[in-house]
Amino acid sequence: MSSSFPAVPPGGPHPTRRRFVQGLASGGALFGLGLWPRAGLALQAQPEVLAGTDFTLSVGETLVNYTGKTRPAVTVNGRLPAPLLRWKEGSAVTLRVRNDLPRGSIHGPDTSIHWHGILLPANMDGVPGMSFDGIRPGESYLYRFRVRQSGTYWYHSHSGYQEQGGLYGPLVIDPAGPEPHPSDREHVLLLSDWTDLDPADLFARLKKMASHDNHDQRTVADFLRDAEADGLRATLADRGAWGRMRMTPTDLSDVNAHTYTYLLNGTTALGNWTGLFAPGETVRLRLINGSAMTYFDVRIPGLAMTIIAADGQPVEPLTVDELRIAVAETYDVLVRPSGQEAYTVFAQDAARTGYVSGTLAVRAGLRAEVPALDPRPLLTMADMGHGGMGRVGGMEGACGASMRGMEGGCGAAMHGGHAMPGMDHGGMPMQAHPPSETDNPLVDMQTMAPTPRLDDPGIGLRGNGRKVATYADLRSAFADPDGREPGRTVELHLTGHMEKFAWSFDGIKFAQAEPLRMTYGERLRIVLVNDTMMSHPIHLHGLWSDLEDADGGFHLRKHTIDMPPGTRRSYRVRADALGRWAYHCHLFFHMESGMFREVRVQE
Repeated sequence: MSSSFPAVPPGGPHPTRRRFVQGLASGGALFGLGLWPRAGLALQAQPEVLAGTDFTLSVGETLVNYTGKTRPAVTVNGRLPAPLLRWKEGSAVTLRVRNDLPRGSIHGPDTSIHWHGILLPANMDGVPGMSFDGIRPGESYLYRFRVRQSGTYWYHSHSGYQEQGGLYGPLVIDPAGPEPHPSDREHVLLLSDWTDLDPADLFARLKKMASHDNHDQRTVADFLRDAEADGLRATLADRGAWGRMRMTPTDLSDVNAHTYTYLLNGTTALGNWTGLFAPGETVRLRLINGSAMTYFDVRIPGLAMTIIAADGQPVEPLTVDELRIAVAETYDVLVRPSGQEAYTVFAQDAARTGYVSGTLAVRAGLRAEVPALDPRPLLTMADMGHGGMGRVGGMEGACGASMRGMEGGCGAAMHGGHAMPGMDHGGMPMQAHPPSETDNPLVDMQTMAPTPRLDDPGIGLRGNGRKVATYADLRSAFADPDGREPGRTVELHLTGHMEKFAWSFDGIKFAQAEPLRMTYGERLRIVLVNDTMMSHPIHLHGLWSDLEDADGGFHLRKHTIDMPPGTRRSYRVRADALGRWAYHCHLFFHMESGMFREVRVQE
């Protein structure tokens, strides 16, 4: 039942001072130094919309206040998020982007804009040092290209730490023909994470103490409870194996709500972004994860969502209660609110440390009940590709007799060990690893038996009583656009060292890596193996990534492929765009620390 009064926040009737202040400072930009935003002036509950074919965008710096502290954000036309750009499929767009960052800004000096998921010439892609030189202070760059697709996308900076600092915005491309799923109205919902820290300082803190935000580590009480449920021997084996790996099953995110304030369209939860509807209408919600480091689990209690597009591309309609949206992904969903005046849009982080919420309502000022955060999940050995080998998430089997003869025992096999091709453990062939991972100080673990797990909703979403979307459930609404079988296969491993906060492909950081070369027009298969205990959303610029199903067939076209811990997933790429392209993890600080490659498509 809806109410004109704010709902009681999860955790009790008395919000913390930080959360209370977030309600007061629920808007973004401050018009004037150190001033609180005035109602109706600075609260940006609805994005500015710029439509047409000719655009002028100014990258500058604007003071914002989300937590009671005034901080400088990097903005576009003074907006956070940046204005909603609306294009038309088939049109030619011109965008003049000017660098108006003040001299001495922490976000400068140069800037850029990358059009995420958009097919365009390489020199229009907006990646300094690869696509162009960047935009220097006081100068402009002219982006001009023809729009060859439709759907929901977004744009962000690829310069310095500007994306984390606020330079991101929504992008909607209307189809040239009839809309296959018409709606009565639509709302864009852009999720993001804000920190009062200088992003460079946050990165430095991650390098010094990567576990800073991992507050919920297991206690003696947890040990006693597990021993009662699983037995003392199994619990000791579990704790011992995690200790030998110098890792913790509670380490689900590098940065979470202990540092971040989560935003919906540039507004905090207590700011209550509101999208209107009339009873019986079909409403299209364009969901965009424009965060730097946060996976969000999105649901609208009491309202089913029908997914009609993923990463801008149409999919066969799939009705769910909840979906996980990885960093940089987009989803279009249809909802048909009826029977109550207000519904809560609830987006909790995957680590269950915080959330942002908004409201769908028949009029402004309403708010429905806000659900409590789900229980904190724990990683298991199965999550990291070591499962299927015994009790307690595979832990007991993983440390069983067939591993005791290996040098270093169980810990060596999973932590800095050498997986041996063809070795069988419990009937499962072990994953081979590139020689560059061997004795590599930047690699702290290797997966043993990774699988695609396309039908897995994800850590923290299994068996929660709700229908949760999975990659297996999603299927493109069109046949393979290429039709050819891949002519070759490239396998890359996602690698890292948790304590050093070092991330890479195949244990080789970007600065030391050779480009991945493709021949123009070829069709190839990329196989990704996640050797780490973190999820990685992998984005290939300029080219589509056609995810394969468990049988190797065309399944789902995307621009960003989520790679949960311990998974092995493959996708096809048609090298149909000449030039130099970025290829990287879209967790911002993973990319910054080395999980980045250059792709060269050449004649």
